[in-house]
Amino acid sequence: MKLREQMPELVGATTWLNGEVTKAELVGKKPTLIHFWSVSCHLCKEAMPDVNNFRDQYKDELNVVAVHMPRSEADTDLETIKAVAAEHDIAQPIFVDSEMKLTDAFENQYVPAYFVFDKDGQLRHMQAGGSGMKMLEKRVNRVLDEMRNAE
Repeated sequence: MKLREQMPELVGATTWLNGEVTKAELVGKKPTLIHFWSVSCHLCKEAMPDVNNFRDQYKDELNVVAVHMPRSEADTDLETIKAVAAEHDIAQPIFVDSEMKLTDAFENQYVPAYFVFDKDGQLRHMQAGGSGMKMLEKRVNRVLDEMRNAE
């Protein structure tokens, strides 16, 4: 995806965990962080406490959605996904993308990967890899500040 592109529709999930959300429910009110992770990704698990801190710290100002992107056939086992999600306190909605439909819509090849959309659904920041949480936090805050200043 390129910056300023619209958030893709959240369709094609094999299943949803922790409740289902639609693009229409996310866009228009507040910015959204969509993060891709996988049960077989060590960096994803290391980064999860930071993602959960974002979710909790900005819960009134930021939507957070997890996308489980399998890296192998073994990663598509739903019970394993549920167990790892519980173990790492992934309480936000989880789009289980075992058929890679949303992954393809985002043109994403990486886990972990983070996509920050403004409240209008435009992509404002994208990054991949386990480090760079400070950069991600700066970008999230920039989008939140723009929204606060526009009110």
